[in-house]
Amino acid sequence: MVNVSDNYDKQMIINRLKRIEGQVKGVQRMIKDDKCCSDILIQIAAIRSATNKVGGLILKNHAIECIKETVNCEENDDKIDELIDILLMYIK
Repeated sequence: MVNVSDNYDKQMIINRLKRIEGQVKGVQRMIKDDKCCSDILIQIAAIRSATNKVGGLILKNHAIECIKETVNCEENDDKIDELIDILLMYIK
């Protein structure tokens, strides 16, 4: 579950995802129109960078929330293990 802390952050993430969606549609058009492979690859790199940024924002929010919960939780090890698992999954 994505639990973004406030509406500004949530709207910012949604706006970034919409921009990424537009980029993906643009790459689809480029492929249909037989555009140059190097131009397509540049756009794909931009999409990857943008998705990494969104993932980083969500990960940051999750880490902050997880740390807050860990401080107020007797089962600290479980929360820390969960955070580490998510971090490892994200960086793969």
